[in-house]
Amino acid sequence: MVGASAPGSGSPSAARIAIIVPARNEADVVAHTIQSLLAQDYPGPLHIVVVDDQSSDETAAVVRDVASEHGERVTVIASAPLPAGWTGKMWALAQGVERASAFAPDYFLFTDADIAHAPQSISAVVSLAQAGNHDLVSMMVTLRCESFAERALIPAYVFFFFMLYPPAWVNRKMHKTAAAAGGDILVRRAALAGIGGVAAIRHELIDDCALAREIKRTGSIWLGVTKNARSIRPYVSFGVIGRMISRNAFYQLNHSVWLLIGTMIGLAVTYAAPPVLLFFGGWATLFGASAWLLMTFSFMPMVRFYSLSPLWALALPLVAMFYAGATVHSAIQYWLGRGGEWKDRVQDAPPASDANHSVSTR
Repeated sequence: MVGASAPGSGSPSAARIAIIVPARNEADVVAHTIQSLLAQDYPGPLHIVVVDDQSSDETAAVVRDVASEHGERVTVIASAPLPAGWTGKMWALAQGVERASAFAPDYFLFTDADIAHAPQSISAVVSLAQAGNHDLVSMMVTLRCESFAERALIPAYVFFFFMLYPPAWVNRKMHKTAAAAGGDILVRRAALAGIGGVAAIRHELIDDCALAREIKRTGSIWLGVTKNARSIRPYVSFGVIGRMISRNAFYQLNHSVWLLIGTMIGLAVTYAAPPVLLFFGGWATLFGASAWLLMTFSFMPMVRFYSLSPLWALALPLVAMFYAGATVHSAIQYWLGRGGEWKDRVQDAPPASDANHSVSTR
């Protein structure tokens, strides 16, 4: 299943939108992101707040160059030192929300610094939020899928995400499942204030899903997939993508060895066993072939979404084993106190390592 696509809706009313862009060492992509936001066809007031999260590259200079041409529409702030108990991204978002509150927005749009938005991107999510009276609308953006490693692994990344968080469940008010995709989240200002602001999820590593969970307790959320926003961050090698998967995989398993073992068994039985059964003959071969065919068909819509050859869907067993390896790697990194490092920050570490490692994200 590809996930829910946005239903058709009319033009958005002129709600005020404050866009918060946390940026840490994003000099190579952030200008493209801001320019795409400035080029929106949205009919209402927009203001962009970029939070430079203590970058060590030229991110701040790049953002200021863009802002100098659009001073009334772009605000750039430097992040204060990271306080205890906060992740880096959440601290940056909190500061952005505080500054943007002066704009008196109806909604905040949280978007990553590597997301290029089509001109209709914001109009589409605002229309969807207004039409469904949703407090949070999140779109899984189209990820870059150009290199061999990206074509092999990226569609499965989205496929597995929607298996964990089926949009049909997420979008149903009576179902407890809640999720969001952090690259493109529109949240009603009043709903965010109602949960206590960004501070309510200040320590979360999988912050997008945590935000959706808190909002859904008392409100309405919607999750879908879009081609109106796309990531321009390149993942050119298997190692780079493996580290992306590894960052939070063991955290998602609650650091449980038993859940890790269960996950490995589940992946092996579901994805690795069917091709192996082909070599046993008789009923085993029939069952193996049928299971492989079924998983291929279930994966096909995501392969088509990324405009790839259907033959890529046949590789799902191998791809699943790669993901299994990345999950084991995530556990090992955690036990070593390195917990999926990202942009010079340790995201996750055992309690014994807390004194030596600041737990944060980008």
